[in-house]
This record gives sequence, structure tokens and C-alpha cells, in this order.
Amino acid sequence: MTDKPTQDDNTSTVSASRRRFLKSSILAASGMALLGGMPGIRSAAWAAGGDVETTKVKLGFIALTDAAPLFVADEKGFFAKYGMTGVEVLKQTSWGTIRDNLVLGGARNGIDGAHILTPMPYQLSVGSINNGQPVPMSILARLNLNGQGISLGREYADLKVGTDSSLLKDAFAAKKARGTNASAAVTFPGGTHDLWMRYWLAAGGINPNSDVSTIVVPPPQMVANMKVGSMDTFCVGEPWNDQLINQKIGYSALTTGELWTNHPEKSLALRSDFVEANPNASKALVMAVMEAQMFCEDMANKEEVAAICAKRRWISAPAKDIVSRLQGTFDYGTGRVEENSPHLMRFWSEHASYPYQSHDLWFLTENKRWGYLPADLNNQALIAKVNREDIWRAAASEMNLPADQIPTSTSRGVETFFDGKTFDPENPQAYLDSLSIKA
Repeated sequence: MTDKPTQDDNTSTVSASRRRFLKSSILAASGMALLGGMPGIRSAAWAAGGDVETTKVKLGFIALTDAAPLFVADEKGFFAKYGMTGVEVLKQTSWGTIRDNLVLGGARNGIDGAHILTPMPYQLSVGSINNGQPVPMSILARLNLNGQGISLGREYADLKVGTDSSLLKDAFAAKKARGTNASAAVTFPGGTHDLWMRYWLAAGGINPNSDVSTIVVPPPQMVANMKVGSMDTFCVGEPWNDQLINQKIGYSALTTGELWTNHPEKSLALRSDFVEANPNASKALVMAVMEAQMFCEDMANKEEVAAICAKRRWISAPAKDIVSRLQGTFDYGTGRVEENSPHLMRFWSEHASYPYQSHDLWFLTENKRWGYLPADLNNQALIAKVNREDIWRAAASEMNLPADQIPTSTSRGVETFFDGKTFDPENPQAYLDSLSIKA
């Protein structure tokens, strides 16, 4: 069996029940069209929550700007609009806490789903991060593209490092010769920030397994730890990179879209047992989040989104540390200021919401690269279980989205990285073979 994701909804890896689910949803959508349905316009039945199995769900999040669709769906009433009147959006202290609460599940005072690092539902599903006890998870949507950053402390200010991490090689080696490894902080082993950091370092000839010490720090604690000298560099989502600059503690080397243009980032994921028991409620959640993503994408709403994110219940950070990068203005803290950046965080444009299977395949391949997942893991079978793009498509059909907003394939095709490397979903092994530094 090849390690490529399925290419349409009718392949053998997609169950008959999923096909029936999608077919029934499309039929329902045609009925909505007769009502003059526009994206986000719902029937009275949906407004009353008439066809959801439950109105309640507990969703975890980390204090990051890319969780904005959940904040907005709550604050603007989109969850309730789609019948989900009992959604609890609950702040978590770390990705490890999200893992532990997903293992518990909502019925046992944990959570049913989360704003999550895209590799984590796969790690949970195979049990690699939860003591070998698999907890089947389902990815229902992508929450954003781009929008993370790699930052450095003031110690490296003179180097003005950007995408070329090789500028740090001598400095890190000198530090190691003095008896102390440079520390690179990430948010979770095998998570997106870990993979961006590793890719960036390795592309510059720095081995993240031997030339630096990789440490795990929760996102909201990154700036404080940099301030006391606990790390030399970190990779995290916003607003923590911008806050580092505003507090004059360090500077941005890059925003991660510079490594891989419009790269996938966080996902909306639910425990699979919740999805199986509540397929309509799961679809309703996706529709609410999709409408929130459209709201977040609109440049006219960016200041309001930043103000929502800034609230204590969500990120609890000044709106000024959030709004600039949301609007596409990047002050790197080195004298370089880029306005109208093509690498701003995307919530809806460029098919940001759709969970491409080819992107999940890249994350699995990189987890194999660094030894987080076994080399013989059957990627295709796992993606078929975890990636529920069929629910996304059903939600899109029921919302009567224009055809150009619905991808025609589960693959975005060949991806090209800043260093010229390419990832072809049809041949992930060739990508692995092209990389000189790996576990």
C-alpha cells in the first residue's frame, strides 16, 4: 500500500457510512438552496437546534491567535446559530493538558475536542503520546494557514538572522564548546512548532538532535522564559512573537509562511466517539467555525477580532500585540518592517479551512523523519480514519458555498519549501530521502 492519501470521497478507504452521510447532507443542502440559502444563512430548524443530537460539547484551546475562530464563534453567536447552544470553549494551560483532557473526554470532566496542533490527533490515535493507549480522533477542519514565528533572544541581535539559520551555527557551536548547549524551545514534541523549528535548523546545517537542546515550553510562557534566559530561540504562534519584540526581549527571525507559503497549521479535532455518536452536531460545529473563519478573514473585521482575542477569557494580551500581524504588518524587531505581507495568517482564503489529506501526510512524514512515529506506519490507512474531510464537505454543501470555495481534490499537490525541497504526496519517501539531517 502506498503512503499517499485518498484522492476522492469514493475510494475504498472511505466507509460506506461516510458516503451515506455525505449524500444525505448534500440532499439536505439542496433543500436549503430552495430557501435561498446563502453561506451562513440557516433554516429555522437549525436555529432551534432541531436536528443536532446534542447541543453540548467541550472544546479546549491554547491562548493563541489561531484559535480566533473558536473565540469568534462563541462571541458572535455562531455556535448557537447552528443549534449548538451548549458549547464550552475552555482555556488549557499547555498542549500536554489538551492531550490529557482529550484522553479523559468530556463525559469524564475532560474535553470532547480542541483547537489543536495538526499532528496531535494522529499521535493520539496511535497512542504515541498517551502511554500506548490509542484515543481515536477526527480532524474536521483546518483552523488556519501560516501565522507562527521563530524568534531569537537579544544575544543574537547583531546576526539579524532570517530564514538562513546557518548564521547561528558558529554561535551555537561556540556555546557548546563552553559547556552549554543552545536551547530551542517548542510547544510539543512532534507538533507543528517542533517541526518548523527542526526544518529551519536542519536546512541551515544545524542538527536539532545534537547541536542544540530542544525544550518544551507552553506558548503563553515563551516570552517570560526568553526574558530570564531559558532559551536562545523559540517557535510559537502569535501573539507571542510580536509581544517579545514589544517587550524588547528579542526579535523575529521569520514568520513561518516564509518557510512554506500558506502552510497548514492548527486544526479543529474531536474525539471520534463524539463524532460517531453526534454526526449532525459535529457538522453543526464545523459550520459555525467556518462562518467564524470567514469573519476572521475579512480585513474589515481584523481590529474586532484582535479585540476579542485580547480578552482575559481568551488570550489575555494587549490588542496591540495581536492586531498588526493579523493585518499583515510584520515588524521583525531588527529595523525590517514588512507591510501587506503575503504570509499573514489566513483563516478562509486559499482554502485555509479545508483539511487537505496531503498536508496531514506531510506531518506524518516529518514525524517519521524525527523518530516520533514508526517508519512502517501505514499513512494511508491512518489518514482515512482521522481526516474527516467528508464532514467538512457536507458542511460546505449545506451552507451552499460557491464551488470555487470547495477544493476538488483531497491533495493540494506538490509543495515547495524555502530551501528548494519539494514534497510530492504521491512519493513521500523521495522527500525523506532528499533530507540530509534526520533521526
